[in-house]
Amino acid sequence: MSSNPSRFLQCAATACPDDLAVLYLKRDLLTPTILRTYDDEQIGYAEGKVTTTRYGNYPHSTLIGQPWGSQVKASLVDTGTRGRAGLHTGGRAKKRKRKGSSTTGRDGPVPAEDGVEPDTEQQPLPDKTTPKSPVPAPSGFCHILPPTPEIWTASLPHRTQVVYTPDYSYILQRLRVTPGVSLIEAGAGSGSFTHAAARAVFNGYPKHRTSAQLDHLMQDHQVAHRSIGKVWSFEFHEQRASRMTVELQEHGLEDIVTVTNRDVYQDGFSFSSPALNISINASAVFLDLPAPWLALQHLTRDTLSPLNPSASVHLCTFSPCVEQVQRTVSALRSLGWLEIEMVELSAHRIEVRRERVGLQEEGLRGVNATPATVEEAIGRLREVEGRDRSYHHGMTTQARDQDLTNDIDEDYVSKQQRLQNIRDAQTDRKLYKEGRLSHRSEPELKTHTSYLVFAVLPRAWTDDDEHQAHEHLETGPIKSSNVSGKPTSKRQMKREAKDEAGGHQGIEMEMKWQQDGG
Repeated sequence: MSSNPSRFLQCAATACPDDLAVLYLKRDLLTPTILRTYDDEQIGYAEGKVTTTRYGNYPHSTLIGQPWGSQVKASLVDTGTRGRAGLHTGGRAKKRKRKGSSTTGRDGPVPAEDGVEPDTEQQPLPDKTTPKSPVPAPSGFCHILPPTPEIWTASLPHRTQVVYTPDYSYILQRLRVTPGVSLIEAGAGSGSFTHAAARAVFNGYPKHRTSAQLDHLMQDHQVAHRSIGKVWSFEFHEQRASRMTVELQEHGLEDIVTVTNRDVYQDGFSFSSPALNISINASAVFLDLPAPWLALQHLTRDTLSPLNPSASVHLCTFSPCVEQVQRTVSALRSLGWLEIEMVELSAHRIEVRRERVGLQEEGLRGVNATPATVEEAIGRLREVEGRDRSYHHGMTTQARDQDLTNDIDEDYVSKQQRLQNIRDAQTDRKLYKEGRLSHRSEPELKTHTSYLVFAVLPRAWTDDDEHQAHEHLETGPIKSSNVSGKPTSKRQMKREAKDEAGGHQGIEMEMKWQQDGG
């Protein structure tokens, strides 16, 4: 059990050792890593633990202590020395001989030393010595970001299809997930929705977390008689469930999320063992299953129901096919669910950037190096004509050279010199203020087809609840003309009210009297 608060819920101002950090290389390329002061992976870099990317190498000694969101330059790392045996203590050790075996020396076979175990390879301990100071590289940089559900969704390892941010943000809003709510998730998969749900239900840590580092959190979130938010996640695949459990422990969310390896089609969601003494009392349910209609039979208000008996339950199913939606809606109607609705989301990212046009942008990245005015176009044509004339006409005499010099502009410079002048002038320019703002939608939509089915299961309503509601509204208990004392129907109540008013004739006379102004 982790004694530190989760960085997904509360983050310090700077990156600390053993924190989960995300290296932002570009919009669609993010690399998660756990910051270490030593080489825990035993790769063998002299700089300690190093995260290697296509945009440079980043020793963790240059990342630790940086404020979140900082730009970090890449470092020069000797990648050729990694893994060498005998490299300080981080390299792989040589294989050891079996007990009783011999090695060949100059004078013949040499018997092995007594007491050597028959291990084929020695695993060295993590090297916690002081790493080598890194040297900045001439190019390459990244931004170090703290972990959030949105950033984790964009960088997590995909074990299955993930629920992206536009989907799970809308789902959590429709399910009315608030701090302190108990939520059921079936089909954890890669854990994208799980992390977002854990942040949504979080309202403090359980009381058994007594670490001194969490005392201030308990003081901030402690409320008398409050319920602790909880996510109950169920996963059928054993390996994915195990990996999900390890990730939640590394992220400090094991007290908020409980992962269970179970087939919810057969075994349902309740913990029926009396020894467990676990009550879910969920008021929100999210089913990311191939056949969600098979799991709905376990979401009823029976004796061992996992649902909250005193509140309405909101449900959402995530299905890629319309045929799945049809069978799910049929099952929901037969089980008494109300307000059934299907929604399809299609989110487009809008890119906002500055467009800079002109020949002064030639050679720079991300610009349109075309003439912005007529004068720039004429000047470039003169330059091209001059180069063409000097190439095709053999200028051998001094007179012809003089004629060409007169035709070409005196300010003519070569292309190499022109590009160098532009690069030199770039250092004094404020490029973030130049150009005009423009926006366009992204060409490819990073999502997948999905249909969301929402439904509401109202709380169980008994006759006692009905009487209490009428008493609360000061209408009195329901009148009953039956000998058995059962509530009368609406039609009978209307008939009794009509009789008390004197029938139709009395009602008509009263309406006529009101029209006459009496």
